Amino acid sequence: MTMNILISNDDGVFAPGILAAKQAVEDLGNVYVVAPDKNNSSVGRRITLFKHLELKQCELEDGSEAYSVSGSPADAVIVGANYVMDVKPDLVITGINQGVNISCDITSSGTVCAAFEAVSLGIPAIASSLFMDPKTSFKQDENGEWYVDYDFTLAKKVLHDLVLKIKNEGFPEGVDLFNLNVPSNYDSEDVRITHLSHKMLDKVVIDNTNDEKAEIFNYPLDENQESDDLIMITSDLVKEYDEGSDGYALLVEKRPSLTPLTVNMTFKDLKDW
Repeated sequence: MTMNILISNDDGVFAPGILAAKQAVEDLGNVYVVAPDKNNSSVGRRITLFKHLELKQCELEDGSEAYSVSGSPADAVIVGANYVMDVKPDLVITGINQGVNISCDITSSGTVCAAFEAVSLGIPAIASSLFMDPKTSFKQDENGEWYVDYDFTLAKKVLHDLVLKIKNEGFPEGVDLFNLNVPSNYDSEDVRITHLSHKMLDKVVIDNTNDEKAEIFNYPLDENQESDDLIMITSDLVKEYDEGSDGYALLVEKRPSLTPLTVNMTFKDLKDW
């Protein structure tokens, strides 16, 4: 069977991760790329209704065809599945996201929520992310300039093997989508099946009196924004995770984490309440 695969993301159509995702699975089926025209990280499942969207044909770095949408990741999945493609996708892949998407915080992720949107269209999905270890992914060139080393090697391999298994065996019964997180700096290539951690980020609100966070608070202001009465929500990655969770596999064991998910969050048994 030849699969028809739609690939999208939240980092934008020209992000290196979407090309890596395409390259990972292009030998397994017909691949279509439809993604936001710019970065849409942390927008969740935002959908643009009854507003005009601009759809443009563009070209990825390898010369292959893609489409950009002036909307959210969920918009791109809807447009790709219902408009760009002539046939319904057999699978939607979102990513490879440049960052980490773990825990119950995934509902803020554009990457994961684009996969949620695919499921609402009746299409199984994979959300994929590469956790870039700051100790190894951020490097300096000979002139002392910092750059990011995007090493998608293991992420591409794991994604390819997962899609191949899905192609041959289908999705497990009751699973709507997979959330895949792969570390750039890993101790093991073996995939761990995990559950969601409680949370990924500790969030703090700061203002201009916070000396410790002064550098962060002094980001450039938005247009027509004044400095008075400003606050900012900041976050730090959680350090401790329960064994068996996605965070534990990814950040403690330093191995790929694969979390099977269902989008129906209903708790079914309240008979003793």
